[in-house]
Amino acid sequence: MSKEYNSYTRMKTDNTGKFVRYIVPTGKDIFLTALLLGISTALGILFGKLGFTEANIITIYILGVLFCAIITKSHACSLISSFSSVLLFNYFFTEPKLTFHAYEAGYTVTFVIMLVAALITGTLAARLKDSAKESAQAAYRTKVLFDTNQLLQKARSEDEVIRVIANQVLLLLERNVVIYPVEEERLGNGYVFTKEGYGKDTVFLEGSEKKIAEWVMVNKKKAGASTKMFPEGKALYLAIRINESVYGVMGIHIGHNPLDSFEYSILISILGECALTLENIKNERDKEAAARMAETEKLRVNLLRTISHDLRTPLTSISGNASNLCNHYKQLDDETLKQIFSDIYDDSEWLINLVENLLSVTRIENGQMQLNSSIELVDDVVDEAMRHIDRNSVNHNIAVNHSQEMLFAEMDAKLIVQVIINLVNNAIKYTQKNSEITVDAGEEEGRVFIRVADNGPGMDTYSKEHAFDMFFTGQNKVADSKRSLGLGLALCKTVVEAHGGSIKLEDNIPSGCVFTFYLVKGDVDIHE
Repeated sequence: MSKEYNSYTRMKTDNTGKFVRYIVPTGKDIFLTALLLGISTALGILFGKLGFTEANIITIYILGVLFCAIITKSHACSLISSFSSVLLFNYFFTEPKLTFHAYEAGYTVTFVIMLVAALITGTLAARLKDSAKESAQAAYRTKVLFDTNQLLQKARSEDEVIRVIANQVLLLLERNVVIYPVEEERLGNGYVFTKEGYGKDTVFLEGSEKKIAEWVMVNKKKAGASTKMFPEGKALYLAIRINESVYGVMGIHIGHNPLDSFEYSILISILGECALTLENIKNERDKEAAARMAETEKLRVNLLRTISHDLRTPLTSISGNASNLCNHYKQLDDETLKQIFSDIYDDSEWLINLVENLLSVTRIENGQMQLNSSIELVDDVVDEAMRHIDRNSVNHNIAVNHSQEMLFAEMDAKLIVQVIINLVNNAIKYTQKNSEITVDAGEEEGRVFIRVADNGPGMDTYSKEHAFDMFFTGQNKVADSKRSLGLGLALCKTVVEAHGGSIKLEDNIPSGCVFTFYLVKGDVDIHE
């Protein structure tokens, strides 16, 4: 019943609009009609003086009727010009002239034929004009629908989709539009779009209008102006939905000009494309969230498995050495005791460094660690880091090259110290004894860099590609025989990028690796 009523309402309003447009002429149409009849009469008088026959004059009037049908909007003008041309021909060109009488009986047939010819000519011209206009409108609306599809394919967010749909409906209907997005199963704030862009249409600000939109969201049916439900509304409201999922509600300011059936069908197609795009965006977001959850779960499993496996070795060593000290302390000589103490210290330091790295990575990636950035002297930060590197550094040749000029960088000094420690310790662990390790700093392209290079065995292509991945340890055997969780370089990358910098790994010719990270250069005013 509702569908039949709405269809009937649209047909009735469409027919009323056509009647007004086709029958009631405007002042401009009346003026053009009178002008064409006057021109036709003047040409007829001129042709009469030049000796042309009445048949030629009749064709002039028919031609005038044809032009009238083409340049006027109202079909009534064609009828008026047809009747008027017969009367004017009778008045000016039949005997007795300047009267509406005719002596010859044959003129009655001439008048009828002339009237019929003028009516047919005017009607055909008007129909042809309307057909051309409707074809142009159909082509334009089809283009709008095609452009909508293309633009929606490029949209990557709900806001982009809303802007695209609103702009396309404005192009299609030339009416103000409001779109209410659905947020957590509730109608959000409306976005009003006018011909001038974003704006405010007082119609959409009325509380009763939003209530209609809320009803549409809940019932998934159209309502408002030109419908049976809430016909007192000033806008037509339609749900942007696919199946049972509602993603928003669109309101179109109807006023006194309801949509015709073709406009309505195109609008429904656009809303369907909009709902499909919004659903695809939602599915893509859900897919990304599921992938992140899977990655997080994978990270957690890898962390537990790696920690449970790799922490056993240093803990077992500490426990065993402590047991020997407890049970056999008096039987052990000084050299053996010194070695046991050294092993316990190394294993505990390894565990402390591991836990510190793990906590730092976790806090930064969760957004819990706040950077306390300040302008720091780079040489001081490097020197501080070198005081805390692995004590096995005595087995390597480590050189620190300070820059010739004072370099300042914006950083959290504590975290950058940890980055340098990790890079140097990484070089110590993965290079042979007596290897050459250099640490230097400088300025490059407006940024400050710190570089750690070694002449160890280097890395293969695969290892270089995954060097900064968490839990990746590569194929190289650690020089001190301890396993690594692969957190050090991952932490370095995370910390540097949190500072707005970057880090890279390159080959050191002829052998070895070069780690370089960049920081934002800091400016310091020195007052002498």
